[in-house]
Amino acid sequence: VLPGGAGGKSVVAYDKTSGARLWSALDDRASYTAPMLVTLAGRRQVLAVTATRAAGLDPDSGELLWEFPWKTEYDINSALPVIVSPDRFVLSAGYDHGAALVEISQSGGKLSAAAIWNSKALKNRFNSNALHNGIIYGMDEGILAAIDAATGERKWKGGRYGYGQFVMAEGYLVILSESGELALVKANPGRHEELARFQAIEGKTWNPPAIAAGRLVVRNTTEMACYRIGL
Repeated sequence: VLPGGAGGKSVVAYDKTSGARLWSALDDRASYTAPMLVTLAGRRQVLAVTATRAAGLDPDSGELLWEFPWKTEYDINSALPVIVSPDRFVLSAGYDHGAALVEISQSGGKLSAAAIWNSKALKNRFNSNALHNGIIYGMDEGILAAIDAATGERKWKGGRYGYGQFVMAEGYLVILSESGELALVKANPGRHEELARFQAIEGKTWNPPAIAAGRLVVRNTTEMACYRIGL
C-alpha cells in the first residue's frame, strides 16, 4: 500500500494473514495511485507512483531497484501506469503534464529507467488508460484520445466525456461520463467511433463502471444502477 510519508513509510508491505508490517520504504508524499505487482526487464517488482516519481521496489524487501522522476502540478498523480511490453510502461498525468514511455533496462545486475518518448497528447487527470493492439486509449483532460504506444503519436482525439471513467471489454470502451451517461466506443485506431450513448444515472460521476456475469454496474455518490449487457 502507499500511505505516503517521511521516515521510510511511503510504501508499506503487510502480511495478508496477520497484518504484521513486513517492510516500508521511501520518504515520498502519497499521490492517488495504487501499487502494481509487475515484471519488468525480467525482474518481479512493485511498481509504485508517488507524488514525485515512479519507482520499482523488490516485493520481498522493499529495496529500491530504480526510479524515474515524475513530478506534476500540485503533486497529483492518479492514473495507473500501463504496461506495454516486457520492459516498458506508460505514465500519464493531467494539469498540462502529459505522458511518457519509460523503459527499464538491466546492466551488471542493476536496473535503470529512461524515457523513450514524452508527449502532451495524453493528459490524464485521474482517469486511467487502456491498451489495445498497440494503441493507448484515455481521457485527455476530458476528451477521449488514442495514441500510439510505441511512438507517443496521437492517432485521434474526439468525444467529450468529462472526467468520466471507462473499462475495455472485447475491443470496446464502455465509458461512464462525468454526467452519468453511458457510451459504447469501438477501440478503433483510425477514428473516434461512438456506437451508442444513453443517460444511465444522474449527477456528477467519477466512478469506474464494472462488468461481471453479463451485468454492467455503474454508480456515483447518489445513485447506482445495473444493466444487462450482451446479445
